[in-house]
Amino acid sequence: MRVPLTVADFLHRAEQVFADTTACVDEPVQAAAPVPTTTYGGFADRVRAWQAGFDALGVGEGERVAVVSHNSARLLELLHAVPASGRVAVPVNFRLRPDEVSYIVEHSGASVLLVDPELDLGGVTARHRFVLGEQTDTELMRFGTEPRPWREPDEDATATINYTSGTTARPKGVQLTHRNIWLNAVTFALHARAWERDVYMHVLPMFHCNGWGMPYGLAGLGVPQVVLRKVDGREILTRVRDHGVTLMCGAPAVWNAVLDAARDWDGEVPGRDRVRVICAGAPPPSRTIARVGEELGWEFLQLYGLTETSPLLTFNRTRPADDALPAEERARKLSRAGAPGLGVRLEVSDSGEVLARGNVVMAGYWENPEASAEALAGGWFHTGDGGELDDEGHLTISDRKKDVIITGGENVSSIEVEDALFAHPAVAEAAVIGVPHDKWGETIKALVVRAEGAEVTEAELIAHCKARLAGYKAPTSVEFRDAIPRTATGKVQKFKLRRPYWADLDRNVN
Repeated sequence: MRVPLTVADFLHRAEQVFADTTACVDEPVQAAAPVPTTTYGGFADRVRAWQAGFDALGVGEGERVAVVSHNSARLLELLHAVPASGRVAVPVNFRLRPDEVSYIVEHSGASVLLVDPELDLGGVTARHRFVLGEQTDTELMRFGTEPRPWREPDEDATATINYTSGTTARPKGVQLTHRNIWLNAVTFALHARAWERDVYMHVLPMFHCNGWGMPYGLAGLGVPQVVLRKVDGREILTRVRDHGVTLMCGAPAVWNAVLDAARDWDGEVPGRDRVRVICAGAPPPSRTIARVGEELGWEFLQLYGLTETSPLLTFNRTRPADDALPAEERARKLSRAGAPGLGVRLEVSDSGEVLARGNVVMAGYWENPEASAEALAGGWFHTGDGGELDDEGHLTISDRKKDVIITGGENVSSIEVEDALFAHPAVAEAAVIGVPHDKWGETIKALVVRAEGAEVTEAELIAHCKARLAGYKAPTSVEFRDAIPRTATGKVQKFKLRRPYWADLDRNVN
């Protein structure tokens, strides 16, 4: 027997087995009236109301439904409702400018556009446009109406199109199939050791690779899901305490915000020996990893992946054999990307690029056959990241290949230099880039944000790095900034940081 694997499977089990279990606790402070806390039975009713509403609009199978929203219960519902009915969800980064959102809506061919009421996207439209909240509740959703079934469920059908924040002028639409999403959700839950007694908080933006698949795998396990609309360290601690949260995902910057908030927390930090945090989006400094365990008492896990891989490629958590190691050594091991996830195969090419294959790899880029062929050449997905596999089978990402700094003929990983900088207590944020140099071709520049109230000079930071790294790896200059710009998923787009320094040259290498 072969039954297609589709997104609908997760909510079907949740409603059948956990109908009376809390499904979603919505963000209470937002422009739209929050959705009252639902059970999985009530959550499934609302999902059917969305689907019946799309039926009434005449939105057919395969048509795209774009959603631009902060984290919210309605976005969570739509991540189930749209693909489970044979339509295609297009979750859009809410931090994009209107012209960028307009490009995605037009490029995807979305016939429906759903917009968060806090967003100023008046000029962006589609055939059907609604504001999430009162308008969708009263004008779109059809409560009590049974939606039409998906006529021929197909696990190879596109379920979502997720536009990358990437390094090209225009974002590319990653086509994830039902099979991609299903297998990612199950293997993610397996490696995270998710279970029915977990309570998950959506700290990670749900639009990013469909919340890494957490909305699906956790629904299938009947896990209550708490919505956090905007990242705030103190608010995260408060909700961990109030809702008994046990599991969260996010970028390193999120956990730094929590560590900062914990300094002023009155009493015992909530969640000690109970909370697991899964980090991705950027390689975290080993100092951050150690502090999460020492100061919060939370377990730190790391993964590596890309939107194009649903996203899970590797997973890293402390192995039983490493329990007796000093905290610093355990943290160093956890700073690796991790071991391949179940069903994933990894190789490193002769040029040092990480290649991956498995059922989590995308079908291709929407309406972009050339980019699809390039990314999937030779039956492997070309990640564009440089890395190496060690004797323990763990992957370490050294850099984006194009971000490797070549100075005096030596390759330098910016991540390694950033890790050294983060070891200085006066450094809150850091990004390391290569800038042109007449003698060395490129030289290393550090862009640094000082920790609040801290004082440190350029010379002190350079000396600090030279004490920890080979001399050629140390920055030759440090520029202090108020902030390091990041994408919504916590990534530093180094090509943008480099641009001003290379503006007068014909090439971005020297």
